[in-house]
Amino acid sequence: MNRPPPPMYFQWNGEAMVPRSQMAADQYFVIGEYYRMVEHEDRSDASHKHEFAFLREAWRNLPEELAPLYPTPEHLRKRALIQAGWYDEQIINAGSNAVAVRLAAVARGYDEFALISITDEVVIIRTAKSQSRRAMNKDEWQKSKSDVLEIVSEMIGVEPAQLERAA
Repeated sequence: MNRPPPPMYFQWNGEAMVPRSQMAADQYFVIGEYYRMVEHEDRSDASHKHEFAFLREAWRNLPEELAPLYPTPEHLRKRALIQAGWYDEQIINAGSNAVAVRLAAVARGYDEFALISITDEVVIIRTAKSQSRRAMNKDEWQKSKSDVLEIVSEMIGVEPAQLERAA
């Protein structure tokens, strides 16, 4: 088969990793071949849905002066991640302010959610870290979610617990 196997459960029996479903394993794995295993920490789908729910609620309640800055809840989430320190950063010395301005415009085309600033000839590009299961483990995910909750709660002037309950 050419497609990669879906995540599967295995159990360590003291000698080998035994698949929960032998039939499923037989569809994807070949006897005698070597495979790399990586532990996958399950995260709650309910927790993921809850983050998106409180973000929608916060977005709907943005103050009038902030609303134009965040056209979608996704813009709000990514900016909150950046504000909380959950970002990747590139610092580029463009050599001149004119080139820096052009470079910033090009960078904006690659990621509409990026926070881009220019100081003289230096361009700083910050992009929100992915909250995907591959990019963040369970603890990082929970911390990033909590950080985003605090930031968006403050933006709309409510306590984080109040926004959590409203979602």
